[in-house]
Amino acid sequence: MSDKNLDDAGRWRSKTVAFRVSPEEAGLIDAQVAMSGLTKQDYITKRLLAREVVVVPSSRVQRALQREAVRIYRELRRIRDAGDIGPELQARIDIFARTFEALGAEDPGRSDVEEEDAAIAHMSRGGANEGGFD
Repeated sequence: MSDKNLDDAGRWRSKTVAFRVSPEEAGLIDAQVAMSGLTKQDYITKRLLAREVVVVPSSRVQRALQREAVRIYRELRRIRDAGDIGPELQARIDIFARTFEALGAEDPGRSDVEEEDAAIAHMSRGGANEGGFD
């Protein structure tokens, strides 16, 4: 049995709460915990009680972000079709992106695909010139 300990408010944590998750859910929880820099107990408690989880940059958080970036990168290299991105990988990417943005990461600007989409959106058919572009 684990030792009792005090929470941030000086209350004894003497109750145990346990629940089952799938291996995939456990992986997502572990990734979020690692990128938060908190202990699993503190992270889950804050999330269950709808308290804000504030990520404080540290070397531990940096290593967790690097490990997650490598996992995502390897998975993306494996994928041959964008339709193969499953909900789990999408969730991991979303978690990583939110954490990265919350740390105040510099905005890298638009990607090549976003630039192309913007250029296409500004084109029109049947314009005044011969080519049909504005």
